[in-house]
Amino acid sequence: MYQGTGEVTSSPLGRLPDAPPWRRFSGSGEVFRPTGDGGEADRRIGLPRSVGRKPHDREVLMVNAAIYLRRPLLVTGSPGTGKSSLAYLVSRELGLGPVLRWPVTSRTVLKDGLYLYDAIGRVQAAADRSGKTPAESDLGDYIHLGPLGTALLPYELPRVLLIDELDKGDIDLPNDLLNVFEEGEYHIPELVRFAARQPDVRVLTADRGGSAVVKNGVVRCREFPIVIITSNGEREFPPAFLRRCLKLHVQPPDFDQLGGMIAAHFGEAEGIDLARLIADFLEHSAQRGGLASDQLLNAVHLATQLATSGAYQLDSDWNDLLNAIWHPLSAEPE
Repeated sequence: MYQGTGEVTSSPLGRLPDAPPWRRFSGSGEVFRPTGDGGEADRRIGLPRSVGRKPHDREVLMVNAAIYLRRPLLVTGSPGTGKSSLAYLVSRELGLGPVLRWPVTSRTVLKDGLYLYDAIGRVQAAADRSGKTPAESDLGDYIHLGPLGTALLPYELPRVLLIDELDKGDIDLPNDLLNVFEEGEYHIPELVRFAARQPDVRVLTADRGGSAVVKNGVVRCREFPIVIITSNGEREFPPAFLRRCLKLHVQPPDFDQLGGMIAAHFGEAEGIDLARLIADFLEHSAQRGGLASDQLLNAVHLATQLATSGAYQLDSDWNDLLNAIWHPLSAEPE
């Protein structure tokens, strides 16, 4: 299914292969699916070009295995190696719509990814209506599904969910995710309380302008989402969590991969010596303990702008600019 070229396939994913019996879920109902991503994939990974992208080692194998097995894919590697961009590559190539992105911080808890309930806003809105108590009929207006919660809606084809930098989160977050990953569902207590009187409630989703009907306060997927979890290796994850994931370690991109990345964003980037610029970048990266690929893209963009104006020259001023752009991601090695 996934080829890893970065190009939109002529026949996007229309039907998934059968899931393992233990990874089949029974969610039902019609769900709004956005038809476009507003250019988000092009912004993050560049335009599809005629020259195919060179995937990382084992990337295609592990992505397809995760899709077949309906398991999350844990992507590890140094900062700036393109871990997050993998989610956008998968979604664009398979025609699965915009990526649902959940950035994790030290304060992130499971509920942040599932849904938020604005109880204060609901009470204030009721007060504005001459002091009336909040009506059950407007409850869904104050429930907003998060990226994970939206990904678990009963889509016919899976959504791509990016859980970015999970290693920055609370130490309990990986374990808290286990039940949701295993069951493919979660409850919204605020809706469960009213289920007997109002079983169907339309709530907001993480998609711009999106909404969905939740039945009896339970969100249950039909197809398990394609979950890509990134980690910079700041800490280890529990064995029980790792057992439920497939793992892909991404090495820093090589010369050809960097060239493909530049081509996706800039085309041929005429007027500059790309081969020399990439070689200089790799040399600086080795000397400075690793650089991020977007630092190279910054240099290419600046070089193309200078070339357009006729000011691009390989002199001491240009070297000073490169030193400023290619600053180390951590303390300078001794």
